[in-house]
Amino acid sequence: MEQHLLCDLPLVSLWRICAQCPHKASFKSSFKPRTWLIALFAKPAKTPANPPSHIMARRRYRLLTLAAVVLVFMLYHVAQNAWDTTAHPFSDTRAPPSSPPPKTAVHPELDLGLDTTASQQQAAGARAPPQVPLEKPNVDAQKRPDAASNKEEESPQRVRVLTPVEGPTSNGAAAASAAKRPDAAPEKEKSSSSSSQKVKVLTPVESPTYNTAADANPATTSKELAADPANKAPPVTSVKPAAASTSSKTKTHWTSLPQDYPVPTESMAALPTGKPKAIPTIQHAFTPESAADKTKREARRAKVKAAISKSWNSYRKNAWMHDELRPISGAFKDPFCGWAATLVDSLDTLWIAGLREEFDDAVQYGVANIDFTFSEKYEIPVFETTIRYLGGLLAAFDVSGGHEGKYPVLLDKAVELAEVLYGVFDTPNRMPVLYYRWQPMHVAQKHKAATVGIAELATLSMEFTRLAQLTKENKYYDAVDRITNALVEFQTEGKAAIPGLFPENLDASGDSLVPSSSYSQSFSMGGSQDSAYEYFPKEYLLLGGLEPKYQKLHEATVSAVDEWLMYRPMINESDWDIYFSAKIRTQGDPSRDLDVQYEASHLTCFLGGMYGLGAKIFDRPQDLATAKRLTDGCVWAYHKTPSGLMPEASLLVPCPSLDKCPFDKAAWYASLDSNKEYRDQQISEWELQYGTVAQSGDSSVPERPQSHEEYVEDYITSMRLPAGFSSVVFRSYILRPEAIESVWYMYRITGDPAWMDKGWAMFEATMAATDTDLANTAVSDVMVEKPPMDDAMESFWIAETLKYYYMLYAGPDVISLDEWVLNTEAHPFRRPT
Repeated sequence: MEQHLLCDLPLVSLWRICAQCPHKASFKSSFKPRTWLIALFAKPAKTPANPPSHIMARRRYRLLTLAAVVLVFMLYHVAQNAWDTTAHPFSDTRAPPSSPPPKTAVHPELDLGLDTTASQQQAAGARAPPQVPLEKPNVDAQKRPDAASNKEEESPQRVRVLTPVEGPTSNGAAAASAAKRPDAAPEKEKSSSSSSQKVKVLTPVESPTYNTAADANPATTSKELAADPANKAPPVTSVKPAAASTSSKTKTHWTSLPQDYPVPTESMAALPTGKPKAIPTIQHAFTPESAADKTKREARRAKVKAAISKSWNSYRKNAWMHDELRPISGAFKDPFCGWAATLVDSLDTLWIAGLREEFDDAVQYGVANIDFTFSEKYEIPVFETTIRYLGGLLAAFDVSGGHEGKYPVLLDKAVELAEVLYGVFDTPNRMPVLYYRWQPMHVAQKHKAATVGIAELATLSMEFTRLAQLTKENKYYDAVDRITNALVEFQTEGKAAIPGLFPENLDASGDSLVPSSSYSQSFSMGGSQDSAYEYFPKEYLLLGGLEPKYQKLHEATVSAVDEWLMYRPMINESDWDIYFSAKIRTQGDPSRDLDVQYEASHLTCFLGGMYGLGAKIFDRPQDLATAKRLTDGCVWAYHKTPSGLMPEASLLVPCPSLDKCPFDKAAWYASLDSNKEYRDQQISEWELQYGTVAQSGDSSVPERPQSHEEYVEDYITSMRLPAGFSSVVFRSYILRPEAIESVWYMYRITGDPAWMDKGWAMFEATMAATDTDLANTAVSDVMVEKPPMDDAMESFWIAETLKYYYMLYAGPDVISLDEWVLNTEAHPFRRPT
């Protein structure tokens, strides 16, 4: 009888046994070929001297089985060397260096050394403080009672590219992308007192996450600010700056490596040359204002400037060189590589608001010491990094004088960052990898693009174009021009179910862009898609009107939005004339299978500004009327809540057409409860069975069912729904700028002072709901008069929201639309002349 039963099993059966094993995750480490060979060829207990043919056949089968096992083993190892295009989670915080570490030469040896200082600090229970500005006087350290709460939370990615269905995150481009990366595990809270780890050379997936947190710093008080308005004192810390620094010798820095798919110089797209086209005037021809109007405007401007100063000073004192301040606890967080996102994002706002000392301080002691060749994060979120960091540096360089100014370090740092980012285009088709693993060991591997969100893909053009203009390096322009050409090809080949629009997700891995799904396509002007369309008219301006394809893309977009997305909500105020844009989904034939969500998303509020800008540039007066309605729609949404703030995302009841329609209470109720007939039937049955008995007061009679009207009225009360709202999907307000952005555009384009009054009502409501002792915070429920606070302040609060409020009251010559064009993070780039 044969003893080795496994050897008699077919190879497929063996493989299934291994696959069902609870220890299959460790199969690679536990597989021992020598043991399998012994088991495979060991002699049976008794074998005849002249074995019969069936035994010989069995031995031949064993030999074939061995060959198959060896082949599978070889294929397994080949698979391990396949291109890695998946995104991986990355750590949350870093210990910022007190001075930029020198670059470590890691190629060709590809040094894999890790920073051991953070682990040693963790083992000793030390807490890394916010970095102190260099050469600043120290002050006595004080402990803050809430210091223990200074932990790193799950950081939302690509805030500006999130759809309301997926939930709000920080600015748009991010959270939708996390959903697209199934392997991206959520980042969890990490205690600053993490136990020490034995440091060894690990792969990025295995590397320990080094955690830092803000030291226990007291809040900046109004008394302190009055005595020290520029807040020149450094952040208070109980650890000397040197304790937070780490040796560059133990860090792996990015280094430039030869590209696998370089573009020959003769094949590079060059910036358009020649005299810029005569583009129509965008801004209204303002006349001198009255003394009373000037006094009111300047008083409003002063209040906005005070809010900017307060938020900046608190960031500087409590979260210096970190990405974001937590405006309630005074802690910090680092969701964007820990390169001081708020600092870089705020630079041009400081300059525009006249805070020149703060600007100089931020450049000298902040920007000059950012090291873009190192991060505790394993991946760079390319979209957010481009619009916040690269855009922020270039705009700060432009507004402070450009090449004639005294801040060349701003352009130097922009080039340093751009060189790191340029590697994302090193793919076979030159489409970018949007979550970029920057370490040399990964840069040295081949990459290819994968599924991308349209906003992330198409919102790189302005920043790389402006960098090419300032440096005269065509490679930066070539990188983004190839993306635009791919978008044009997508439209001309009819790949979109809605001509003129792009589906939310695209497959960028092949020779050309295609929809990521063959089953359905989703279209909207909200998260994951918004800024792609915003950049078409703006890139046209930045190139001086010398590249006509951006005009064609914009006009095709507007036509498609007008036909497929635009709707008028049914409201109970006759004096409002408003539009919103919907979100639609189709399986390929929108005339028959269209699924519509009549959303009112805060992220779509940029649309009024885009329509207005395009109307002036391309002489489309009908679009300006639409721009006013879209902008007023968002202003109306601010007015409809108890807090005076527009929620992140809502659903509304539409009118049958774009014409005004009377408010229909029955239609509103039907949108809230589709079971009217069923409820009426339940009541009729109850009346027949219990109606007479119920009048006698018999306690055994079951409770009468709710009518349709009673059910809806209870629902409206419990959900606090304003008239015309069918749902408030996300009730938060995270200090977003899109609504005031369009209000600013409307004022600058039309000159109507009513827009300043609308903006001021929004500002006062925002300050009343979000103001803290330190700065301003996101809130979680705008459907109550006093919204609960979230202890979060994204960098776009100073970079965008407060900047637009300030420019609304600063006078029309401050960042004139006829001289500047703003990126999606409100960073102004100088237009060519």
